[in-house]
Amino acid sequence: MSDTTDTIAAIATASGKGAIGIVKISGARSLEIASLVTRQLLKPRQARYTPFFDSADVVIDHGIALYFSGPDSYTGEDVLELQSHGNHVLLDQLLKVATDAGARIARPGEFTERAFLNDKMDLAQAEAVSDLIQASTQEAASAAVRSLQGEFSAQIAVILEELVNCRVYMESALDFAEEEIDFLKDSELANRFTALNDLVSHLLQRSHEGALLRDGISMVIAGLPNVGKSSLLNRLTGQDTAIVTDIAGTTRDVLKEEINIDGLPIHIIDTAGLRQSDDPIEQEGVRRAHDQLSQADRILFVVEAGRQPEPSLLNELPANIPMSLVFNKSDLHPEVIGNREGILVSASTGEGFDQLRNHIKQCAGFEKTAEGALMARRRHIDALTRAQSHIKIAHQHLLETAAGELSAEELRLAQEQLNQITGEFTSDDLLGEIFSRFCIGK
Repeated sequence: MSDTTDTIAAIATASGKGAIGIVKISGARSLEIASLVTRQLLKPRQARYTPFFDSADVVIDHGIALYFSGPDSYTGEDVLELQSHGNHVLLDQLLKVATDAGARIARPGEFTERAFLNDKMDLAQAEAVSDLIQASTQEAASAAVRSLQGEFSAQIAVILEELVNCRVYMESALDFAEEEIDFLKDSELANRFTALNDLVSHLLQRSHEGALLRDGISMVIAGLPNVGKSSLLNRLTGQDTAIVTDIAGTTRDVLKEEINIDGLPIHIIDTAGLRQSDDPIEQEGVRRAHDQLSQADRILFVVEAGRQPEPSLLNELPANIPMSLVFNKSDLHPEVIGNREGILVSASTGEGFDQLRNHIKQCAGFEKTAEGALMARRRHIDALTRAQSHIKIAHQHLLETAAGELSAEELRLAQEQLNQITGEFTSDDLLGEIFSRFCIGK
Protein backbone atom coordinates (compact mmCIF):
# COMPACT_ATOMS: atom_id res chain seq x y z
CA MET A 1 0.00 0.00 0.00
CA SER A 2 1.45 3.38 -1.01
CA ASP A 3 1.46 6.66 0.90
CA THR A 4 -2.06 8.06 0.66
CA THR A 5 -0.81 11.56 1.54
CA ASP A 6 0.59 11.91 -1.98
CA THR A 7 -1.28 13.84 -4.64
CA ILE A 8 -1.88 11.53 -7.58
CA ALA A 9 -2.72 12.22 -11.24
CA ALA A 10 -3.64 10.17 -14.27
CA ILE A 11 -5.33 10.29 -17.65
CA ALA A 12 -8.81 8.91 -16.94
CA THR A 13 -10.01 8.38 -20.51
CA ALA A 14 -9.08 5.62 -22.93
CA SER A 15 -6.08 6.00 -25.21
CA GLY A 16 -6.62 7.28 -28.73
CA LYS A 17 -8.23 10.40 -30.16
CA GLY A 18 -11.71 11.56 -29.24
CA ALA A 19 -13.90 14.55 -28.55
CA ILE A 20 -13.05 14.68 -24.84
CA GLY A 21 -10.13 13.59 -22.70
CA ILE A 22 -9.89 13.85 -18.92
CA VAL A 23 -6.96 14.22 -16.55
CA LYS A 24 -7.90 13.42 -12.95
CA ILE A 25 -6.00 14.61 -9.89
CA SER A 26 -6.62 13.71 -6.23
CA GLY A 27 -4.90 14.89 -3.09
CA ALA A 28 -3.96 17.93 -1.06
CA ARG A 29 -2.32 19.74 -4.00
CA SER A 30 -5.34 19.52 -6.30
CA LEU A 31 -6.46 23.13 -5.77
CA GLU A 32 -2.89 24.39 -6.16
CA ILE A 33 -2.57 22.53 -9.46
CA ALA A 34 -5.95 23.92 -10.55
CA SER A 35 -4.63 27.46 -10.02
CA LEU A 36 -1.47 26.68 -12.00
CA VAL A 37 -3.40 25.25 -14.95
CA THR A 38 -6.28 27.74 -15.09
CA ARG A 39 -4.73 30.84 -13.46
CA GLN A 40 -8.01 31.08 -11.52
CA LEU A 41 -9.34 30.18 -8.09
CA LEU A 42 -11.96 27.51 -8.72
CA LYS A 43 -15.08 27.18 -6.59
CA PRO A 44 -16.04 23.66 -5.50
CA ARG A 45 -18.54 21.81 -7.69
CA GLN A 46 -18.75 24.58 -10.28
CA ALA A 47 -17.64 23.79 -13.83
CA ARG A 48 -15.47 26.50 -15.35
CA TYR A 49 -14.73 26.79 -19.08
CA THR A 50 -11.19 28.17 -19.19
CA PRO A 51 -7.85 28.14 -20.99
CA PHE A 52 -5.36 25.55 -19.75
CA PHE A 53 -1.79 26.86 -19.35
CA ASP A 54 1.53 25.10 -19.09
CA SER A 55 4.33 26.25 -16.76
CA ALA A 56 5.56 28.77 -19.39
CA ASP A 57 2.16 30.50 -19.61
CA VAL A 58 1.49 28.96 -23.02
CA VAL A 59 -2.11 27.94 -23.65
CA ILE A 60 -2.34 24.17 -24.08
CA ASP A 61 -6.07 24.00 -24.81
CA HIS A 62 -9.46 25.34 -23.75
CA GLY A 63 -11.65 23.07 -21.67
CA ILE A 64 -13.63 22.54 -18.48
CA ALA A 65 -12.07 22.50 -15.03
CA LEU A 66 -14.11 20.95 -12.22
CA TYR A 67 -12.96 20.98 -8.61
CA PHE A 68 -14.39 18.92 -5.73
CA SER A 69 -13.31 19.62 -2.16
CA GLY A 70 -12.92 16.65 0.15
CA PRO A 71 -14.60 14.77 1.67
CA ASP A 72 -17.40 15.44 -0.85
CA SER A 73 -15.65 13.80 -3.78
CA TYR A 74 -15.13 10.38 -5.35
CA THR A 75 -11.96 9.67 -3.39
CA GLY A 76 -12.88 11.62 -0.26
CA GLU A 77 -9.94 13.96 -0.98
CA ASP A 78 -9.69 17.20 -2.95
CA VAL A 79 -10.21 16.20 -6.59
CA LEU A 80 -9.63 18.09 -9.84
CA GLU A 81 -10.86 17.05 -13.28
CA LEU A 82 -9.47 18.74 -16.38
CA GLN A 83 -11.58 18.03 -19.46
CA SER A 84 -9.82 18.90 -22.70
CA HIS A 85 -10.03 17.71 -26.29
CA GLY A 86 -9.23 14.03 -26.52
CA ASN A 87 -5.72 14.12 -27.93
CA HIS A 88 -2.97 12.27 -26.07
CA VAL A 89 -0.50 15.11 -26.78
CA LEU A 90 -2.71 17.62 -24.95
CA LEU A 91 -3.45 15.20 -22.13
CA ASP A 92 0.24 14.42 -21.66
CA GLN A 93 0.95 18.17 -21.40
CA LEU A 94 -1.74 18.61 -18.73
CA LEU A 95 -0.42 15.59 -16.86
CA LYS A 96 3.09 17.06 -16.96
CA VAL A 97 1.87 20.30 -15.37
CA ALA A 98 0.41 18.23 -12.53
CA THR A 99 3.54 16.14 -11.99
CA ASP A 100 5.80 19.20 -12.19
CA ALA A 101 3.69 20.68 -9.39
CA GLY A 102 4.36 17.69 -7.14
CA ALA A 103 1.78 15.10 -8.10
CA ARG A 104 2.85 11.59 -9.01
CA ILE A 105 1.38 9.21 -11.58
CA ALA A 106 -1.36 7.11 -10.01
CA ARG A 107 -1.13 3.36 -9.84
CA PRO A 108 -3.88 1.24 -11.46
CA GLY A 109 -7.04 1.56 -9.39
CA GLU A 110 -5.53 4.00 -6.91
CA PHE A 111 -8.37 6.54 -7.10
CA THR A 112 -10.92 3.86 -6.19
CA GLU A 113 -8.54 2.43 -3.59
CA ARG A 114 -8.49 5.82 -1.88
CA ALA A 115 -12.28 5.97 -2.05
CA PHE A 116 -12.34 2.64 -0.18
CA LEU A 117 -9.72 3.69 2.36
CA ASN A 118 -11.61 6.94 2.99
CA ASP A 119 -14.90 5.07 3.59
CA LYS A 120 -16.59 6.37 0.45
CA MET A 121 -17.43 2.78 -0.49
CA ASP A 122 -16.77 -0.72 0.80
CA LEU A 123 -14.60 -3.28 -0.96
CA ALA A 124 -17.46 -5.02 -2.78
CA GLN A 125 -18.61 -1.66 -4.18
CA ALA A 126 -15.06 -0.79 -5.20
CA GLU A 127 -14.76 -4.03 -7.16
CA ALA A 128 -18.12 -3.29 -8.80
CA VAL A 129 -16.59 -0.11 -10.27
CA SER A 130 -14.13 -2.20 -12.28
CA ASP A 131 -16.84 -4.72 -13.18
CA LEU A 132 -19.07 -1.94 -14.51
CA ILE A 133 -16.25 -0.69 -16.74
CA GLN A 134 -15.55 -4.21 -18.02
CA ALA A 135 -19.20 -5.30 -18.46
CA SER A 136 -19.80 -6.83 -21.90
CA THR A 137 -23.60 -7.07 -21.78
CA GLN A 138 -26.45 -4.89 -20.55
CA GLU A 139 -27.35 -7.47 -17.92
CA ALA A 140 -23.76 -7.52 -16.62
CA ALA A 141 -23.75 -3.72 -16.43
CA SER A 142 -27.06 -3.73 -14.52
CA ALA A 143 -25.70 -6.31 -12.06
CA ALA A 144 -22.57 -4.19 -11.53
CA VAL A 145 -24.67 -1.07 -10.91
CA ARG A 146 -26.73 -2.90 -8.29
CA SER A 147 -23.55 -3.91 -6.49
CA LEU A 148 -22.03 -0.44 -6.88
CA GLN A 149 -25.13 1.10 -5.30
CA GLY A 150 -24.59 -1.15 -2.30
CA GLU A 151 -27.26 -3.82 -2.83
CA PHE A 152 -24.75 -6.67 -2.51
CA SER A 153 -23.23 -5.13 0.61
CA ALA A 154 -26.71 -4.57 2.05
CA GLN A 155 -27.48 -8.27 1.65
CA ILE A 156 -24.21 -9.12 3.41
CA ALA A 157 -25.25 -6.72 6.21
CA VAL A 158 -28.60 -8.51 6.61
CA ILE A 159 -26.83 -11.87 6.95
CA LEU A 160 -24.32 -10.41 9.40
CA GLU A 161 -27.11 -8.96 11.53
CA GLU A 162 -28.87 -12.32 11.70
CA LEU A 163 -25.59 -14.07 12.41
CA VAL A 164 -24.77 -11.66 15.24
CA ASN A 165 -28.24 -12.20 16.69
CA CYS A 166 -27.53 -15.95 16.67
CA ARG A 167 -24.22 -15.41 18.41
CA VAL A 168 -25.77 -13.15 21.05
CA TYR A 169 -28.51 -15.71 21.71
CA MET A 170 -25.98 -18.52 22.04
CA GLU A 171 -23.60 -16.54 24.23
CA SER A 172 -26.52 -15.70 26.50
CA ALA A 173 -27.44 -19.38 26.68
CA LEU A 174 -23.86 -20.24 27.63
CA ASP A 175 -23.83 -17.53 30.31
CA PHE A 176 -26.94 -19.06 31.89
CA ALA A 177 -25.89 -22.66 31.52
CA GLU A 178 -26.89 -23.45 35.10
CA GLU A 179 -30.52 -22.50 34.54
CA GLU A 180 -33.09 -25.25 34.23
CA ILE A 181 -34.13 -24.10 30.75
CA ASP A 182 -31.84 -25.37 27.97
CA PHE A 183 -31.74 -22.40 25.62
CA LEU A 184 -29.51 -24.27 23.15
CA LYS A 185 -32.35 -26.68 22.37
CA ASP A 186 -34.90 -23.91 21.98
CA SER A 187 -36.80 -24.10 18.67
CA GLU A 188 -36.19 -20.39 18.17
CA LEU A 189 -32.46 -21.03 17.83
CA ALA A 190 -33.11 -23.79 15.27
CA ASN A 191 -35.32 -21.40 13.31
CA ARG A 192 -32.58 -18.78 13.37
CA PHE A 193 -30.08 -21.24 11.90
CA THR A 194 -32.54 -22.21 9.16
CA ALA A 195 -33.22 -18.57 8.29
CA LEU A 196 -29.50 -17.79 8.28
CA ASN A 197 -28.71 -20.66 5.93
CA ASP A 198 -31.55 -19.65 3.60
CA LEU A 199 -30.26 -16.07 3.41
CA VAL A 200 -26.77 -17.25 2.44
CA SER A 201 -28.13 -19.72 -0.13
CA HIS A 202 -30.22 -17.03 -1.80
CA LEU A 203 -27.31 -14.59 -1.95
CA LEU A 204 -25.07 -17.33 -3.34
CA GLN A 205 -27.54 -17.89 -6.18
CA ARG A 206 -27.62 -14.21 -7.08
CA SER A 207 -23.83 -14.01 -6.76
CA HIS A 208 -23.30 -17.09 -8.94
CA GLU A 209 -25.46 -15.53 -11.64
CA GLY A 210 -23.47 -12.29 -11.35
CA ALA A 211 -20.18 -14.16 -11.63
CA LEU A 212 -21.43 -15.80 -14.82
CA LEU A 213 -22.45 -12.40 -16.22
CA ARG A 214 -18.99 -11.10 -15.39
CA ASP A 215 -16.82 -13.95 -16.63
CA GLY A 216 -19.06 -15.92 -19.00
CA ILE A 217 -18.20 -19.46 -19.98
CA SER A 218 -15.95 -20.92 -22.67
CA MET A 219 -17.51 -23.46 -25.04
CA VAL A 220 -15.51 -25.32 -27.68
CA ILE A 221 -17.17 -26.82 -30.76
CA ALA A 222 -15.54 -30.12 -31.70
CA GLY A 223 -16.21 -33.16 -33.87
CA LEU A 224 -15.26 -34.90 -37.09
CA PRO A 225 -14.68 -32.84 -40.25
CA ASN A 226 -17.72 -31.78 -42.28
CA VAL A 227 -20.34 -32.30 -39.57
CA GLY A 228 -21.28 -28.60 -39.60
CA LYS A 229 -19.20 -27.17 -36.76
CA SER A 230 -18.51 -23.91 -38.58
CA SER A 231 -22.16 -23.65 -39.67
CA LEU A 232 -23.12 -24.10 -36.01
CA LEU A 233 -20.77 -21.24 -35.07
CA ASN A 234 -22.22 -19.00 -37.78
CA ARG A 235 -25.79 -19.73 -36.68
CA LEU A 236 -24.98 -18.96 -33.03
CA THR A 237 -23.14 -15.72 -33.85
CA GLY A 238 -25.67 -14.64 -36.48
CA GLN A 239 -22.96 -13.86 -39.03
CA ASP A 240 -20.64 -15.60 -41.49
CA THR A 241 -17.71 -15.82 -39.10
CA ALA A 242 -16.32 -19.09 -40.46
CA ILE A 243 -15.87 -20.26 -44.06
CA VAL A 244 -18.30 -23.08 -44.87
CA THR A 245 -17.77 -25.49 -47.78
CA ASP A 246 -18.51 -29.11 -48.58
CA ILE A 247 -14.79 -29.82 -48.48
CA ALA A 248 -13.78 -31.63 -45.29
CA GLY A 249 -11.09 -29.93 -43.24
CA THR A 250 -11.87 -26.34 -44.28
CA THR A 251 -11.25 -25.08 -40.73
CA ARG A 252 -7.56 -25.30 -39.96
CA ASP A 253 -7.16 -22.72 -37.22
CA VAL A 254 -9.04 -21.77 -34.06
CA LEU A 255 -11.90 -19.27 -34.52
CA LYS A 256 -13.08 -17.37 -31.45
CA GLU A 257 -16.28 -15.35 -31.13
CA GLU A 258 -18.36 -14.00 -28.26
CA ILE A 259 -22.13 -14.18 -28.10
CA ASN A 260 -24.57 -13.59 -25.28
CA ILE A 261 -27.67 -15.57 -24.37
CA ASP A 262 -30.06 -13.54 -22.23
CA GLY A 263 -27.05 -11.50 -21.09
CA LEU A 264 -24.81 -14.51 -20.38
CA PRO A 265 -21.49 -14.03 -22.25
CA ILE A 266 -20.42 -17.14 -24.13
CA HIS A 267 -16.88 -17.38 -25.48
CA ILE A 268 -17.46 -19.83 -28.31
CA ILE A 269 -14.57 -21.46 -30.17
CA ASP A 270 -14.65 -23.36 -33.45
CA THR A 271 -11.88 -25.89 -34.05
CA ALA A 272 -10.49 -28.09 -36.79
CA GLY A 273 -12.13 -31.44 -37.42
CA LEU A 274 -10.67 -34.20 -35.28
CA ARG A 275 -9.12 -36.85 -37.53
CA GLN A 276 -5.81 -38.39 -38.49
CA SER A 277 -4.12 -36.58 -41.39
CA ASP A 278 -0.82 -36.52 -43.25
CA ASP A 279 -1.24 -32.81 -43.94
CA PRO A 280 1.10 -30.95 -41.53
CA ILE A 281 -1.18 -27.89 -41.53
CA GLU A 282 -4.21 -29.98 -40.62
CA GLN A 283 -2.15 -31.80 -37.96
CA GLU A 284 -1.35 -28.46 -36.37
CA GLY A 285 -5.05 -27.52 -36.51
CA VAL A 286 -5.98 -30.73 -34.68
CA ARG A 287 -3.27 -30.12 -32.10
CA ARG A 288 -4.64 -26.64 -31.47
CA ALA A 289 -8.14 -28.06 -31.23
CA HIS A 290 -7.07 -30.43 -28.46
CA ASP A 291 -5.33 -27.54 -26.71
CA GLN A 292 -8.59 -25.54 -26.69
CA LEU A 293 -10.58 -28.56 -25.54
CA SER A 294 -8.40 -28.91 -22.45
CA GLN A 295 -9.16 -25.28 -21.47
CA ALA A 296 -12.91 -25.29 -22.13
CA ASP A 297 -15.68 -24.96 -19.56
CA ARG A 298 -17.83 -27.18 -21.78
CA ILE A 299 -17.52 -29.04 -25.09
CA LEU A 300 -20.20 -29.01 -27.79
CA PHE A 301 -19.45 -32.24 -29.64
CA VAL A 302 -21.14 -32.15 -33.05
CA VAL A 303 -22.30 -35.32 -34.79
CA GLU A 304 -24.26 -35.64 -38.01
CA ALA A 305 -27.90 -36.50 -37.30
CA GLY A 306 -28.70 -40.16 -37.91
CA ARG A 307 -25.24 -41.23 -36.76
CA GLN A 308 -23.66 -41.95 -33.41
CA PRO A 309 -20.38 -40.48 -32.13
CA GLU A 310 -17.36 -42.71 -32.48
CA PRO A 311 -16.39 -44.03 -29.03
CA SER A 312 -12.69 -43.82 -29.87
CA LEU A 313 -13.06 -40.13 -30.65
CA LEU A 314 -15.00 -39.44 -27.46
CA ASN A 315 -12.26 -41.19 -25.49
CA GLU A 316 -9.76 -38.64 -26.79
CA LEU A 317 -11.69 -35.76 -25.20
CA PRO A 318 -10.57 -34.45 -21.79
CA ALA A 319 -12.32 -36.55 -19.16
CA ASN A 320 -12.64 -33.62 -16.74
CA ILE A 321 -14.50 -31.31 -19.15
CA PRO A 322 -18.30 -31.72 -19.37
CA MET A 323 -19.66 -32.42 -22.85
CA SER A 324 -22.94 -31.93 -24.71
CA LEU A 325 -23.81 -33.93 -27.82
CA VAL A 326 -25.27 -31.87 -30.67
CA PHE A 327 -26.75 -33.73 -33.64
CA ASN A 328 -26.62 -31.41 -36.65
CA LYS A 329 -28.17 -31.53 -40.16
CA SER A 330 -31.60 -32.61 -38.95
CA ASP A 331 -33.06 -31.16 -42.18
CA LEU A 332 -31.11 -33.77 -44.17
CA HIS A 333 -32.30 -36.60 -41.95
CA PRO A 334 -36.11 -36.27 -41.62
CA GLU A 335 -36.28 -39.83 -40.35
CA VAL A 336 -34.61 -38.72 -37.12
CA ILE A 337 -37.42 -37.45 -34.90
CA GLY A 338 -35.34 -36.97 -31.78
CA ASN A 339 -32.33 -38.22 -29.92
CA ARG A 340 -32.37 -38.91 -26.20
CA GLU A 341 -28.61 -38.56 -25.91
CA GLY A 342 -28.26 -35.05 -27.29
CA ILE A 343 -29.81 -32.01 -28.94
CA LEU A 344 -31.10 -32.21 -32.50
CA VAL A 345 -30.47 -29.07 -34.58
CA SER A 346 -30.11 -27.81 -38.11
CA ALA A 347 -27.50 -25.11 -38.58
CA SER A 348 -28.96 -24.58 -42.06
CA THR A 349 -32.57 -23.86 -41.02
CA GLY A 350 -32.12 -22.85 -37.37
CA GLU A 351 -34.29 -25.69 -36.11
CA GLY A 352 -33.50 -26.69 -32.52
CA PHE A 353 -31.34 -23.65 -31.71
CA ASP A 354 -33.71 -22.29 -29.07
CA GLN A 355 -33.38 -25.63 -27.29
CA LEU A 356 -29.59 -25.48 -27.71
CA ARG A 357 -29.41 -21.97 -26.20
CA ASN A 358 -31.56 -23.02 -23.26
CA HIS A 359 -29.36 -26.07 -22.81
CA ILE A 360 -26.24 -23.87 -22.69
CA LYS A 361 -27.82 -21.66 -20.00
CA GLN A 362 -28.81 -24.69 -17.96
CA CYS A 363 -25.33 -26.18 -18.22
CA ALA A 364 -23.86 -22.90 -16.97
CA GLY A 365 -26.30 -22.84 -14.05
CA PHE A 366 -27.70 -19.53 -15.29
CA GLU A 367 -31.14 -18.93 -13.79
CA LYS A 368 -32.38 -15.37 -13.56
CA THR A 369 -33.52 -14.47 -10.04
CA ALA A 370 -36.51 -12.18 -9.55
CA GLU A 371 -34.38 -9.49 -7.88
CA GLY A 372 -31.67 -9.66 -10.51
CA ALA A 373 -28.05 -10.78 -10.36
CA LEU A 374 -25.50 -9.13 -8.11
CA MET A 375 -22.06 -8.72 -9.63
CA ALA A 376 -19.75 -11.01 -7.72
CA ARG A 377 -16.28 -12.40 -8.02
CA ARG A 378 -14.86 -15.80 -7.27
CA ARG A 379 -13.52 -14.58 -3.91
CA HIS A 380 -17.03 -13.44 -2.91
CA ILE A 381 -18.55 -16.82 -3.78
CA ASP A 382 -15.73 -18.65 -2.00
CA ALA A 383 -16.21 -16.53 1.13
CA LEU A 384 -19.98 -17.05 1.10
CA THR A 385 -19.51 -20.78 0.61
CA ARG A 386 -17.05 -20.99 3.52
CA ALA A 387 -19.38 -18.91 5.69
CA GLN A 388 -22.28 -21.23 4.91
CA SER A 389 -20.10 -24.24 5.74
CA HIS A 390 -19.26 -22.75 9.16
CA ILE A 391 -22.96 -22.07 9.78
CA LYS A 392 -23.88 -25.66 8.94
CA ILE A 393 -21.14 -27.03 11.18
CA ALA A 394 -22.32 -24.75 13.99
CA HIS A 395 -25.86 -26.07 13.65
CA GLN A 396 -24.57 -29.64 13.52
CA HIS A 397 -22.66 -29.14 16.79
CA LEU A 398 -25.88 -28.07 18.47
CA LEU A 399 -27.97 -30.91 17.08
CA GLU A 400 -25.50 -33.73 17.76
CA THR A 401 -23.53 -32.73 20.86
CA ALA A 402 -25.12 -29.51 22.18
CA ALA A 403 -21.57 -28.10 22.15
CA GLY A 404 -22.46 -24.44 22.43
CA GLU A 405 -18.86 -23.23 22.66
CA LEU A 406 -17.88 -24.98 19.41
CA SER A 407 -21.00 -23.74 17.68
CA ALA A 408 -20.33 -20.15 18.75
CA GLU A 409 -16.77 -20.40 17.43
CA GLU A 410 -18.02 -21.59 14.04
CA LEU A 411 -20.36 -18.60 13.86
CA ARG A 412 -17.44 -16.30 14.64
CA LEU A 413 -15.49 -17.83 11.76
CA ALA A 414 -18.49 -17.37 9.46
CA GLN A 415 -18.64 -13.71 10.44
CA GLU A 416 -14.96 -13.28 9.56
CA GLN A 417 -15.58 -14.69 6.08
CA LEU A 418 -18.44 -12.25 5.44
CA ASN A 419 -16.39 -9.30 6.70
CA GLN A 420 -13.71 -10.10 4.15
CA ILE A 421 -16.20 -9.50 1.32
CA THR A 422 -16.90 -5.90 2.29
CA GLY A 423 -13.34 -5.25 3.42
CA GLU A 424 -13.97 -4.69 7.12
CA PHE A 425 -11.12 -7.11 7.79
CA THR A 426 -8.85 -7.41 4.76
CA SER A 427 -5.12 -7.91 4.30
CA ASP A 428 -3.01 -5.36 2.44
CA ASP A 429 -1.93 -8.13 0.06
CA LEU A 430 -5.53 -8.75 -0.97
CA LEU A 431 -6.17 -5.04 -1.48
CA GLY A 432 -3.07 -4.75 -3.64
CA GLU A 433 -4.17 -7.70 -5.77
CA ILE A 434 -7.70 -6.33 -6.22
CA PHE A 435 -6.83 -2.75 -7.18
CA SER A 436 -3.86 -3.69 -9.38
CA ARG A 437 -6.38 -5.11 -11.87
CA PHE A 438 -8.13 -1.75 -12.30
CA CYS A 439 -7.35 0.58 -15.17
CA ILE A 440 -5.10 3.58 -14.51
CA GLY A 441 -7.21 6.68 -13.86
CA LYS A 442 -9.86 4.75 -11.93
